Amino acid sequence: MTAAQEDLVREETNSPAFPARLDTPTVEDGAAIWRIARDSQALDLNSSYSYLLWCRDFARTSVVARDDSGEPVGFVTGYVRPERPETLVVWQVAVDYAYRGRGLAAFMLDGLTERVASLGVRQVETTITPSNEASNRLFTSYGKRHGADVSREVLFHGGLFPDGHDPEVLYRIGPLAAAAAA
Repeated sequence: MTAAQEDLVREETNSPAFPARLDTPTVEDGAAIWRIARDSQALDLNSSYSYLLWCRDFARTSVVARDDSGEPVGFVTGYVRPERPETLVVWQVAVDYAYRGRGLAAFMLDGLTERVASLGVRQVETTITPSNEASNRLFTSYGKRHGADVSREVLFHGGLFPDGHDPEVLYRIGPLAAAAAA
């Protein structure tokens, strides 16, 4: 963890230490990541198979947080858009219930974007349903921390979903100050 990350963690958690370390997910993490997503009660749960594939095919653009014993306690899944290789799309962010409220989601998101900056990433996109206030706060504060503009527009209106899903609002965050300085 860099000194700047430690300062961010202290600022968001009011704690001198952080009980998790960031790592690249492996296929062996897929089941735990699926359970964290399921237990979040906020995410659209994908098949367990998809989390295994994600850990295999998109590990480089995803991150897992591990506790002292090495068990996953949070994750961020993402991928680089093929049509826009400077854009990281964040697919899901989830934190185990016991680790919530400590700034872990922000810590993971910052750590991941620091890592993918070497791939040329200068912008982050994600979609959030209007009722997901925690994700709205997470990505709005992320934009502020990184000196980036945050724009919002409906990407998929509710009528496009066959299951009565809420609309998905696209958040575009960028350019990232850290990437601009690199």
